[in-house]
Amino acid sequence: MRVVRGLVTGTLLLVLTAVPARSAAPEEQIVWGVHFALAPTWFDPAETSGIITPFVVLYALHDAMLKPLPGNPMAPALAESWNVSADGLVVELVLRAGVRFHNGEPVTAEDVKFSFERYRGASARMLKDRVQAVEAPEPRRVRIRLKQPWPDFMTFYTIATGAGWIVPKKYVEKVGEDGFKRAPVGAGPYRFVSFTPGVELVLEAFEQYWRKPPAVKRLVFRAIPDESTRLAALRRGEIDIGYAFFGALAEQVRRTPGLTLKATLVPTTFWVYFADQWDPKSPWHDRRVRLAANHAIDRQAINQAENLGFAKITGSLIPASFDFYWPPPAYAHDRGRARQLLAEAGYPSGFDAGEYFVDAAFANVAEATVNDLQAVGIRARVRPLERAAFFKGFADKKLRNLVQGGSGAFGNAATRIEAFVASGGAYVYGSYTDIDGLFREQAAELDRKRRESILHRIQQLMHDKAMFAPIWQLAAMSGVGPRVQEPGIGLVAGYAFFSAPYEDVRLKGR
Repeated sequence: MRVVRGLVTGTLLLVLTAVPARSAAPEEQIVWGVHFALAPTWFDPAETSGIITPFVVLYALHDAMLKPLPGNPMAPALAESWNVSADGLVVELVLRAGVRFHNGEPVTAEDVKFSFERYRGASARMLKDRVQAVEAPEPRRVRIRLKQPWPDFMTFYTIATGAGWIVPKKYVEKVGEDGFKRAPVGAGPYRFVSFTPGVELVLEAFEQYWRKPPAVKRLVFRAIPDESTRLAALRRGEIDIGYAFFGALAEQVRRTPGLTLKATLVPTTFWVYFADQWDPKSPWHDRRVRLAANHAIDRQAINQAENLGFAKITGSLIPASFDFYWPPPAYAHDRGRARQLLAEAGYPSGFDAGEYFVDAAFANVAEATVNDLQAVGIRARVRPLERAAFFKGFADKKLRNLVQGGSGAFGNAATRIEAFVASGGAYVYGSYTDIDGLFREQAAELDRKRRESILHRIQQLMHDKAMFAPIWQLAAMSGVGPRVQEPGIGLVAGYAFFSAPYEDVRLKGR
């Protein structure tokens, strides 16, 4: 059974505008059809939430000290160089000369310090608990002092969070936090033109961008949550690139003359989170019930039906490409074993599992998973939520029962464990003392082999406790129209399935 994806979005009349919009000829702009409703929270690096979605906008509007670029997972960007002291306690970064924000102000060390201090997104507590001070001794020099050596600092600071993505201090202080979301100013390859909340974001090339002038003059991001509507828009030429096609519709993209299906295995894992496993009154408190759910899911059938077989079946929420990944044993699809485990746990007739919360863009995966759970007696109801609301509810610990987690964020095993497993993480409802102790231990371990051993042990415990029911590592399928020469999909290794860097995107004949 397939579910109609997407939510009805009311047309909003409010349009936010920062700079005078000039009309762009069709041959000068690219239109993306994105599978989620656009929200101002994605415009502010300070609010990055441990998922990849904000970077869809950050790569255009903003720039980072270092960031993943083609051929380099941690490439110099606003910082032209950096080094760590021999004792591991001081990180110094030198800013690139001549770089300016879209309003003409220079990017300075004070902006870097300000951006770190106002950061409040995922891993903010960990970063600020471990950083003693951020100093700006010179306009182009930044000094970050750590309380103790931390081998993962640069990973958390530059690629796993938005703490190292820089905003203009004077401008933010002038317009305020809400004003910044209404009219963001950054140092990226495109500047803000207008935004219709939940509907459309328009950006214009910033010709003075340090890396190179963008090849396409205007970018338009159009929210089209419903997959069939998105495909129709792609076929009619109303959008040039459409994200997130599944199953039969992905096959239609592949078979439509003039369209190209881009299928890319990306480090975006999906899993079922048993949010109530720490509640003794919940069925999910019993490990046998969590194991039963794992054996109930026919991952390969879901892969064939929804991802055309391109996804990677995994037993972990950590992508296989990440540093310190431990390959867990696979859960066999075995309904008989699932029913046996439920009976042993005291649920021979199954039980009502309540609502299964999911980002509406991936409700198809939820529907297929719920069907498998129901086949062994675990009865649940799919509850799709618009993306921003879903992740806010997830982070606020307001989603109960079953939650379909997912993340394509940059990082390594430690960053993914910090966000979704260890105590205090952005999406952690409960934790286990043995895992928490090991996580604290690995964070200060400077010997790579010993650290790897600790992180492998944590992942083994996650598997042994059946904390999650992993589903797959996504193979993202996007549709590209005939006008596009270079969609930018896959240029940055490990970056979900979105286009980047935007200054490399090209139209044919341009």
